[in-house]
Amino acid sequence: MSRITHLRILLLTLTLLPLSTWAQKDLYNSYINQYMSMAVEQMVRYRVPASITMAQALLESRAGTSLLAVSGKNHFGIKCGSSWCGPYMLVDDDAKNEHFRVYQSVKDSYEDHSKFLCVNGRYANLFTLKITDYKGWAYGLKAAGYATNPKYADILIQLIEDYDLSKLDHLSDSRRWQKVLREEENPEGHKVMMCNENFYTIARQGDTFKSISKEMGVSERRLRKYNEVDRHYVLQEGDIIYFQKKQKRADKAYRGVYHRIKDGESLYTLSQHYGMRLKTLYSINKLSPDYLPKVDDLILLRK
Repeated sequence: MSRITHLRILLLTLTLLPLSTWAQKDLYNSYINQYMSMAVEQMVRYRVPASITMAQALLESRAGTSLLAVSGKNHFGIKCGSSWCGPYMLVDDDAKNEHFRVYQSVKDSYEDHSKFLCVNGRYANLFTLKITDYKGWAYGLKAAGYATNPKYADILIQLIEDYDLSKLDHLSDSRRWQKVLREEENPEGHKVMMCNENFYTIARQGDTFKSISKEMGVSERRLRKYNEVDRHYVLQEGDIIYFQKKQKRADKAYRGVYHRIKDGESLYTLSQHYGMRLKTLYSINKLSPDYLPKVDDLILLRK
């Protein structure tokens, strides 16, 4: 193996492993939150574990920031191959000016990734594994030649475990997930996303708790309770609305992480953003009930 190849592998490993600063973690978590539904949808349709799909997308696309992802909407680093008849772009990879597939949308990239694994005989044995066996899938992908990086499987597994992606593999039978799948049948409906193991949507102009309740099949009283607002609160455009009780704590990826208050933020908006209960923020930060945050205050998210 050449010195350049060794250097490329080293850089890939150092660059793409889960990162320690809050901003870098936030980038990964934002990507996961944005595309989690696509990963689970592909799992339901093609039996590719959502954890594997998400970890590969994070790794191959640098959480959506790579040249291929930005310019070609290619989030999985799939090259053209002899069967590809669509558009392509030239990117230096193992060799100079290699041909990579270009897609019209990120969703097309996710769909093509699933089909690429399904129709390619060298990955056939992976589909005999349990949907929850992410380690078997990770090592199987490496053994079948998906990537040349010798640490490819280990990096996927570390991403899955650091960001608790294995929880996605248990969502295919979730009643709430059926609403996500029905979104295509109801394009006017609200997009359903996930934060801290809880499904949520974003309020649009004109939405009310009553209208959201009717669409999602959750009582208005429960919606208000889950989102910690009283019966007088009027829903605002951009509000986050959870469909289940929020977690007591923020995601474990935020252990020891502080959020710096920006203009217009409150402890309540933080609790909604991170999918955690408001009283937890007061408790772990030892704040009095009358505390009002100021710009640049640091708020601990999880001990």
